[in-house]
Amino acid sequence: MLWTIDKVVRLMFWGGVSALLATVLSVLGIMSCVLAFTTLWLFTASMYMYTANMKEPVVGKAVVVTGCDSGFGNTLALHLDKLGFKVFAACLHAEGEGAQHLRQEGSINLHVLQMDVTKQDQVDKAAEEVKRLLPKGCGVWGLVNNAGVCTLGPVEWVSLESFRRDPEVNIFGLIAVTKTFLPLVRRAKGRVVNVASVAGRMSARFMGPYCISKYAVEGFSDALRQEMYPFGVDVCILEPGNFANGTFLFATDEKVEQEVETLWAALDDQRKEDYGQLYCKKVEGFKKNFRRKGAKDISPVINAFTEALTQTHPQDRYCPMEPRMYAVAFISNHFPAWVYDGVVRLLAVLLLKKDEV
Repeated sequence: MLWTIDKVVRLMFWGGVSALLATVLSVLGIMSCVLAFTTLWLFTASMYMYTANMKEPVVGKAVVVTGCDSGFGNTLALHLDKLGFKVFAACLHAEGEGAQHLRQEGSINLHVLQMDVTKQDQVDKAAEEVKRLLPKGCGVWGLVNNAGVCTLGPVEWVSLESFRRDPEVNIFGLIAVTKTFLPLVRRAKGRVVNVASVAGRMSARFMGPYCISKYAVEGFSDALRQEMYPFGVDVCILEPGNFANGTFLFATDEKVEQEVETLWAALDDQRKEDYGQLYCKKVEGFKKNFRRKGAKDISPVINAFTEALTQTHPQDRYCPMEPRMYAVAFISNHFPAWVYDGVVRLLAVLLLKKDEV
């Protein structure tokens, strides 16, 4: 079993529960606090590790993955294929380079589907193709809603049309795919894995369009999880950190400069005067650093996907991200806003100084 930050946090949680119960037992005079804490934590930790290590057989089980043209989706489709899953890899461009790579590297159990998640007719056609290729009466064990886009820029600079782009793919496309394939997932008593982001737990400047879509994924997934519980269907959320440097989905420095110039050119003279060129440089620096600072190794995300699809008792959330980002997200969720804003400003200053060295 792989050690992850999720598992460490859960062991710490059971340690806290054990400490609370040990204190109660000690006050009641039933057992010494140290003995009770040690016994309880060993027991709860062992039970957690045992259940976390329970796996489902995967050979022959069907999984549908969206957004397989590149990035997480492309790597995940091939990984699941090697594990023995029957993989349906949905691509925005079924004849594109990424889809051809899947056909070349995958086995006969990997099927490429044409699917733009924003077009219901393509989603329906893909579902019919999945039904045709599945054995009669079988369902879909896993639905992985991975397709997504990311728009960055100041709220006042980004057009309303661009603001609609991220939710259209990241949440409404996700909902459309989920509603279409959910009967097949219920039939298999499988699971739905929705890709949110650490940006679905905390927001940051210049990330408004992306954050609103990922916050929505969190809310939708929580509601769906509660609705699907009676049917034996698990709903998991993946909250990756910044892996922009490992997915090659984000713009090069030259493209960033062009994007910022386009945003700046669209502003009226009053807004240009209010913001100034220095602010424009800050926006450009943020967008460049978003890719540069991203992790290159996406294996933590692939491992999280794998656990969500193979654990007998999957977690409601998987958080493949660096510890620093996990800590900042914790502060965002549990501390007053002024504390979180101060931490973010401090980190921005430290990163700026680091870049200047």
